[in-house]
Amino acid sequence: MSGIDWARGEVAALIGSGKEEVIFTSGASESNNTVFSIFRDLIDEGGDRKRIITTTIEHPATRETVKYLQKKGYSIDLCPVDRIGRVDMEAMEKLIDSDVCLVSVMLGNNESGTIQPVKEIAAMAHAKGAYMHTDATQAIGKIPVYVDDLGVDYLSLSAHKFYGPKGIGVLYARKGAPLAPFVHGGHQEGGMRAGTYNNQAIYGLGKAAELARLSVQEEHDKLWAMREALRRGIEERIPDVVVNGTNDEALCLPGTLNVSFPRAEGESILLYLDLEGIEVSTGSACATGSLEPSYVLLAAGLPVELAHGSVRFSFGRYNTMEDVDYVLEKLPPIIDRIRAMSTRKA
Repeated sequence: MSGIDWARGEVAALIGSGKEEVIFTSGASESNNTVFSIFRDLIDEGGDRKRIITTTIEHPATRETVKYLQKKGYSIDLCPVDRIGRVDMEAMEKLIDSDVCLVSVMLGNNESGTIQPVKEIAAMAHAKGAYMHTDATQAIGKIPVYVDDLGVDYLSLSAHKFYGPKGIGVLYARKGAPLAPFVHGGHQEGGMRAGTYNNQAIYGLGKAAELARLSVQEEHDKLWAMREALRRGIEERIPDVVVNGTNDEALCLPGTLNVSFPRAEGESILLYLDLEGIEVSTGSACATGSLEPSYVLLAAGLPVELAHGSVRFSFGRYNTMEDVDYVLEKLPPIIDRIRAMSTRKA
């Protein structure tokens, strides 16, 4: 068995798919774009199914692709979400009809941590004859993710999100689902994606998939314990805070905690924490440099001021409870300092 075949098998074992359904890509952004391109071409070929549905809280890899397609005249509907950032299922049911070809909903949100009801949405889509795609990038390695359980036809993932190399990922495409070459020129990946293999990255992806498969429950439990310890500590030590998303363990990625601090700008909090050696985010890492409030939080109905004052704490394999204690030592006086300087009234 070649190293590439071994790695493909490890990815298949991680997500519960067949090896032949795993296609190596440069990452989830490419995988997402590929799925939309497949259905753009199908729409161009004619037929009754000319509409695509996604949501208001997707990662930029989907969000920007959708904007591009809309500019080109394609019909794409964005399903709203509720107060915790979870898909409004009544609205989704109304949107999915016999003219829909594809429904694309991320599995876990990168900013709020909210887990989406992908399994239920896939059942709705299939009942109307549509195909289902999910971007599972944030969820892989943190919660169990199995394509048959979710009922999806396509799934995107990136290796670096579960400690593999950067620049390598996967598009899972269920056998029989529409698929067309998205890089022409060679026989690689069954003719679907031509180009010389990045062997080292693929091997790294395979090893990361193996380790993730063997440790997913342990990883989940550790991350959730740190997340909850930080949440409780913040609520106990800092008055007037808003936890965004949900604290329901079944509905939240374990390594994500998003908190708004009224009368304190998120950018200011980030800078002060950075001086203390604490790295946080004020939104999607892929939107670095933007001073706009999080579109994910705004879509969930959060007021602009609270969205501006939001900070995302992310936990990983190498964090410890000592890190949580350090944050809880440094964060309260920082919030007090920023609020004292604020000219806004409570």
